[in-house]
Amino acid sequence: MSEPLLIGRPSDAALGDKLLGTTWRAGGTGWRIAFAITGALTGLLIALVTYTVVTGIGVWGNNIPVGWAFAIINFVWWIGIGHAGTFISAILYLFEQRWRTSINRFAEGMTLCAVLQAALFPALHLGRPWFAYWLFPYPSVMEVWPQTKSALPWDAAAVSTYFTVSLLFWYLGLIPDLASLRDSAPTRRRRAIYGLLALGWNGKATTWRHYKAVYLVLAGLATPLVLSVHSIVSSDFATALVPGWHSTIFPPYFVAGAIFSGFAMVLTLVIPARRVFRLHDVITTKHLENCAKLILVTGWVVAYGYITEWFLDWYSGDPAEMYQAFVARPSGPNNAVFFLAMICNVAVPQILWWTRARRNVWILWFVAVLINVGMWSERMMIIAQSLQRDFLPSQWGDYSPTWVDIGILAGTIGFFTLLFLTFLRLLPFISLSEMREMTHELVKHDRRTPAHGERHDG
Repeated sequence: MSEPLLIGRPSDAALGDKLLGTTWRAGGTGWRIAFAITGALTGLLIALVTYTVVTGIGVWGNNIPVGWAFAIINFVWWIGIGHAGTFISAILYLFEQRWRTSINRFAEGMTLCAVLQAALFPALHLGRPWFAYWLFPYPSVMEVWPQTKSALPWDAAAVSTYFTVSLLFWYLGLIPDLASLRDSAPTRRRRAIYGLLALGWNGKATTWRHYKAVYLVLAGLATPLVLSVHSIVSSDFATALVPGWHSTIFPPYFVAGAIFSGFAMVLTLVIPARRVFRLHDVITTKHLENCAKLILVTGWVVAYGYITEWFLDWYSGDPAEMYQAFVARPSGPNNAVFFLAMICNVAVPQILWWTRARRNVWILWFVAVLINVGMWSERMMIIAQSLQRDFLPSQWGDYSPTWVDIGILAGTIGFFTLLFLTFLRLLPFISLSEMREMTHELVKHDRRTPAHGERHDG
């Protein structure tokens, strides 16, 4: 017997009280402690970014030959997590998967929070972040235009386009729920704020028809956009001649890794929220198990990418590529990240072949966290380890991050969590309108399905 998508058949009013009630209730002690910790980490991020801008990026561990270091590692890691969120929501919507209803808002919120972290690093990596607007093709009387041969304008165009579409997709999905918040708000000020955000939503059939059409169009735009944007990010490396970078497999490899880490981050966020807000009847074992199955599938795509890359390095006969793949990464400086990536991204997900593991929330959560650690390690393996061992041994060098590098990474994790906690506190993190629609469909299905042992006479 398959697990249900919704335990019980609650009324519209009961669903509204459950899913909107968290917005009106004051945050509990656990939420306040988490908010204080993440707020402190955000303060650390602001302090270290200020220190970096005032002093210069010499406070980082960047040096010849590893010029692309922690900043770009963190950028690719965060942008991978961000790209997956909207893709997960959009692709499941296009394929009419009803189980998306309980997790799509988490995924979309995760996207916006992660892309904001990612956007920080290319600007800082410029060394003069106050000139970051030069990356965009703005009308300039000085005739200063972006260098299209550089990877940075590609990233700026790709990330800004994706963020805009993701923001529209997320906000459009929120509008019916914002109207529900407007109608049930306990104070006049909140009614005014949510009413303004709801854009005059009236719930009429014509409004719903237009809403569904626009939502479908945005889902159709967001899905291929993820493929193109992360392919562009991977091309930053694939178009270079550095051993370990120059590979045509990078675009699909990066896309699969982004979806892999995205589902892992969704579980990392959903499982604690499910427990804290007691949403076991809305986010059921079925939702968690489906996410685990998709992690297993995308994990095997990532593993296939590793195998293909090793085969191509061997088959090419290029001494530099072979040395990079079979000597520098497994036995060179920072080789721990190579083994950490292999363990977390290849070995750990195999636990999910077992049904009991897929249905155990503790195992699922630890697997998800380890996958995120493994994907960060993979980024460091590709970026820093490849630059440590270039073509000429006379140019080889070792890389080690400074305390500022590590502090900024910890600060972005704190800032990401702070934004997500704020989202959980102020807005519905499960779509009320879609849950009500699914409940009505399940009720109709129950009525059409004869009870066990009964004949259905046509």
